[in-house]
Amino acid sequence: AFLDLTGTHEIEGVWKGSTTLPCVYVPVKDFVQQMLKWTVVHDQNSQTVFRRDGSGDDIPLSTYRDRVSVLKDAPGNVSIHIMNLEISDRGTYTCQVTWRASNNSQIIKEITTKLEVVKVAVTKPIIRAGELGLTVPAGARTSLTCVASGSPPISYRWFQSVPGGEALPLSSQAELAWDNLQPSDTGKYYCEAENR
Repeated sequence: AFLDLTGTHEIEGVWKGSTTLPCVYVPVKDFVQQMLKWTVVHDQNSQTVFRRDGSGDDIPLSTYRDRVSVLKDAPGNVSIHIMNLEISDRGTYTCQVTWRASNNSQIIKEITTKLEVVKVAVTKPIIRAGELGLTVPAGARTSLTCVASGSPPISYRWFQSVPGGEALPLSSQAELAWDNLQPSDTGKYYCEAENR
């Protein structure tokens, strides 16, 4: 259908984790997105969470300010990403898009998504081992990825063990990547995952 928004009726997010509430349309020539507005209803009270128009982006509520984002250069994808979910974030979210046609008429469409935020049992991270004893040719690209399950947020650290010395910290990302492997990269690497 013409300029229809698609999304999801209901989403369950995990407390302290992050989630994306989808809102997507197929751009149509001669119809320019004029305004995007995400609102939330908590206890019959509607508030604006995110607003984008010709003058830029606005996040009026301080409780959402550092936690909410919408992709910049993704025509048609106006999904909202919420980080560090709080129990108080639960509610009904509405994505409303206004387009202006070449004859200056306006079209407005909206969809709603119910967000539930749940607490999961608090668990320590458990790391799933990747391939052990990997042999890779020099000059190749490769990466080691650390994947842990447990209560979010989880932070990662990669180290290389140095014979007879302190472990060498390498990265605080889940993935450790090499563009151009050298024989000197041979060694033992290990990952540490940490949560609250």
